[in-house]
Amino acid sequence: MKEIAERAGVHMSTVSRVLRQSEPVDGWSQTALRVRAVADELGYRPNLWAASLRTRRTTTLGAVMPRLTDGVVATIYQGVEQEARESGYSLLLSSPPDEPDEQRAAIELLAGRQVDGILLSSLHSPAADFVSDLGLSVPMVAVNRHADSGLPFAAGDDHRGGLLAGRHLLACGYRRPAVIGGPRHATTGHDRLAGFLEAMTEAGVTLPAHHVTHAAFDVPGGVAAARLLLDGPDRPDAIFAVSDSIAIGVLGVARDLGLSIPEELGVVGYNDIPFASQLPVPLTTVVTPAHAIGAAGVRLLLRRIEKPDAIPDDIVLPVELRARGSTTARSAAG
Repeated sequence: MKEIAERAGVHMSTVSRVLRQSEPVDGWSQTALRVRAVADELGYRPNLWAASLRTRRTTTLGAVMPRLTDGVVATIYQGVEQEARESGYSLLLSSPPDEPDEQRAAIELLAGRQVDGILLSSLHSPAADFVSDLGLSVPMVAVNRHADSGLPFAAGDDHRGGLLAGRHLLACGYRRPAVIGGPRHATTGHDRLAGFLEAMTEAGVTLPAHHVTHAAFDVPGGVAAARLLLDGPDRPDAIFAVSDSIAIGVLGVARDLGLSIPEELGVVGYNDIPFASQLPVPLTTVVTPAHAIGAAGVRLLLRRIEKPDAIPDDIVLPVELRARGSTTARSAAG
């Protein structure tokens, strides 16, 4: 810094102040521009380690995101990574197996790396107990989940999404619907399931207990659940799956059984993955803003970092139902 100050003809404190600023150079003073130009000419790079000792920050965030091979989770991560980068933060990612002990180890490892905050997704239920047992003081927020974690969260309006799916199936004339929720240990699909069941209740429709089942968030899970639902004598005439991957498994089983979609079986998925509209029978689904959820999670975490004693408001982003060929052609109910 001393050489920069000498070449630019300014005091070292001016150099320090200018180089700490991260705003674009548009509108900066001529002095600031001169300091930056000299620093670039000399190949100056800030000593982030020394800066972190002064500020007690590393400008690094951590993210724990199991199932990163899932397209929706990957899109959320893209939103996280972009927002972190544009906010001047680097990102350490861990994608452990979807098991509590593995997730705990990943979170503790990131905390040990002195990250300024951690984003968490796909926590196991009861999530609030899991987070509390960690006993960590590092700021944390949840993404793509709701308040059961006891953390501030950024997520789509999953309850509303399940409500829309249920109302849509009933508006299409289906009278014996079933639902496939996510794994019982994972809370991601709970609000979607609750919203769907609320739609049934408000319409006076009672679902048999065996028409409410659960599956892993993947195609094989959908296949296994659909076989249970569709092979028996009391077959539903519609299925709401809380993820598109589960719904694709349902479509495959329906094909194998010779069921006509949507006449004999209506199917609604969730998330609107990129190829949902390109399937042989385009999938009706609830569109969730995955990239925006990731970006919102970072903004929420940065607010926690800046004001650790203030709990920021949760961020719930709107969803919409997109009707396609896997349900009959009537419009969705509001």
